[in-house]
Amino acid sequence: MHDSIVLIVTISLIIVLSPFFAKVLRIPITPVEIIFGAVFGYAGFLHEEHLFDIVAEFGFLYLIFIAGTEINLKSTLKTPRELVRKIVLYLAILYGFSIAITLYFGLSKLFMVLMPLISVGLIATLSKEYGKTPWLALSMTAGAIGEIVSIGFLTLTSATLHTGVGLGLVQTIFALIFFLLFMFSLFRAIELLFWWYPEVATSLMPHDDKKEQDIRLSMGIFFLLVGAMLYLELELAFGAFLAGIFIPTFFEHKKELPEKLASFGFGFLIPIFFIHIGASFHLEALFMDGLITKALLITLAMTVMRVVASLVFVKELGKTDAILMGLSHAMPLTLLIAMATLAYNANSINELYYYALILASLFQAISIMIIIKLINNHKLKKKEQPIESA
Repeated sequence: MHDSIVLIVTISLIIVLSPFFAKVLRIPITPVEIIFGAVFGYAGFLHEEHLFDIVAEFGFLYLIFIAGTEINLKSTLKTPRELVRKIVLYLAILYGFSIAITLYFGLSKLFMVLMPLISVGLIATLSKEYGKTPWLALSMTAGAIGEIVSIGFLTLTSATLHTGVGLGLVQTIFALIFFLLFMFSLFRAIELLFWWYPEVATSLMPHDDKKEQDIRLSMGIFFLLVGAMLYLELELAFGAFLAGIFIPTFFEHKKELPEKLASFGFGFLIPIFFIHIGASFHLEALFMDGLITKALLITLAMTVMRVVASLVFVKELGKTDAILMGLSHAMPLTLLIAMATLAYNANSINELYYYALILASLFQAISIMIIIKLINNHKLKKKEQPIESA
């Protein structure tokens, strides 16, 4: 009983104090929560507890759900063909790099999937700081397609790790194809329904909503799709992600809804997931031979391959903005941690690489944010110089 009280109080204090420390240190709040989780876990204030594990898992699924709400499927499907071709080329270069690096260094084949991961989670935080710049708009479009690919690979990798390569994997792939076909048919049916009867959308989520119907329906969709994933024995994150996409795609009149959902998640559930990740990272692991070197090399490799691949968009953005776009994809913190945890629990990677990946995700989130800020400030200064000289 005493241990549970200490756990609850510690989590509460971390959630409350993290924004203040993030502001003082001028780094994203997520790394602060993970670092606090590691420090307080090491000090014995955070410990294994069944309820803590469940809430953290729910926090992760909700984070993936929020990532989905950043993607309007109708807008994504309207992306010009030429741009789609370049995005596909960009992703192909990333996967080409990851395959080459994995084979050259003799790493676990899982790194072929790990290294090109893209998540739009932290890109959304960049939008709040830098506004809707061309490089961020393209970053979100390419990131949306990249994240769909990443979530797909996460689902298949999860199935492979659980069932192995055999009949079980084939059944999982068929279940996934069946589910995708069903979801495509459902999306088309709802699109037609809302096109013929637009009042249905506003009755489900009214403009003047005093009963929080929008939140209730969003949560209903979230749980239904996660439940479907449980039934089909597919990766739960995939269902959560599709549920998120559903919101902006069909309820465009509720422009404030994704922000409402994100406020709830980032204020409560999602920090618990990151605190849990920190608590599972044993600080004494920092003294493991070669850990920091491996984490730095992973960070460097994942950053450089994105910067090189982003040069595909030089014509659309210019060199500096193309590099900024590539850097914005070099922080797949949530998916990288999720995939690393999945692989470690399935004994596909050893403890050293698990901790190296967790550490690399922190290095990326902190260093990339700083680098983007420096490049953006330098770009702004260059723009101001001609005005000053004039």
